[in-house]
Amino acid sequence: MQENEQAIAPLLSEARERSLNEDLQQLAQDARAYAEAEFQFQKSRAAYTASATKSIAVFAIAALVLVFFATMALVVGLVIALAPLITAWGSTAVVTLALLGAAVFLLIKAKKRFDRMMTVMGGEKAQ
Repeated sequence: MQENEQAIAPLLSEARERSLNEDLQQLAQDARAYAEAEFQFQKSRAAYTASATKSIAVFAIAALVLVFFATMALVVGLVIALAPLITAWGSTAVVTLALLGAAVFLLIKAKKRFDRMMTVMGGEKAQ
């Protein structure tokens, strides 16, 4: 028990010598230092995010370009594969109509989802 009192005694004497004003000034300095450190941390996070976003965008665009080329290869392959069965013009027409049909189907689905979103956001049926 006396060990605790002896350990606490220097702290108590120091606390008695300080004033409330000094404590508040120290608190303000600590808060300022914390705010500056937090600002620098957030600034470095933002810089990292911007840098990472650039590389993510480059990779995503490259992937989309490759998907486009793969789709074109598939379309050309379908036209070539169907040509012996229904002539070159027939295979071109079948593949084109199939792609247009898929596009119309996807546009209809997109419009339905858009209308539903507008209903939820606006609270009334979209015109």
